[in-house]
Amino acid sequence: MNRRQPVNKFGFSLLLVSAVITSGVVLRAEDMPAVGNTAPSFTLNSQEGKRVSLEEFRGKWVVLYFYPKDMTSGCTLEAHNFQRDLAQYDKRNAVIVGVSVDNLESHLEFCTKESLTFRLLSDTDHAVTSSYGSIAHFGEMVVAARNTFLVDPRGVIRKVYTKVNPGRHSEEVLSALADLQNITEAQ
Repeated sequence: MNRRQPVNKFGFSLLLVSAVITSGVVLRAEDMPAVGNTAPSFTLNSQEGKRVSLEEFRGKWVVLYFYPKDMTSGCTLEAHNFQRDLAQYDKRNAVIVGVSVDNLESHLEFCTKESLTFRLLSDTDHAVTSSYGSIAHFGEMVVAARNTFLVDPRGVIRKVYTKVNPGRHSEEVLSALADLQNITEAQ
C-alpha cells in the first residue's frame, strides 16, 4: 500500500533553501558595496538579544559573513570552520559576525546546538542584508546570499567574497586577512 506522507513544512523549507544555495537560482547583487567603500552601518540583535552595531568594532577587523539558513548543512559547515579558527582570528585582531534573515530564537538554537561563540545577527526585515547586496530570492522565499565582507579597523571594505564555498572559506579569509595586514603594516 502506497500512502502519502504528510508534508513537513520545516523539511520542505530546508529543501527549498538547499535548492537556492546549491543552484544560486536568483541572487541580487545590485548595490553591493565594493572594495574601498565604507561598510554600510547597521545595528541588529544578536542571538543573546543584545544590540550589536558595526561601529562597536572600530579598531578591529570584521569578517561580516551573510549566510542563508541556520541549521542547514552548508551554513553549519561554514560556522564550524569559523568557530574552529576563532583563536587565529583573535590573534589577527579580527571578529566574526554572521548575519542571516533567521529570527533570534533560531540563532540561539543554532549557537547552542553547534557550540558557536561568535555573534549571529538577526536581520528579519532584510534591511542590512539588502544594503550589502546579499539578498537571494527563490520564488517568494528570501534568504541571505552566502557573501562575506572583510572590513578593516577604520570601517572600510577590503575584500568581498561572493558565492562562497563554505568548506574552505575560513581558510581563504584568514589568508586574505594576513595579506592585507602585511600590506597595511608595510605602508
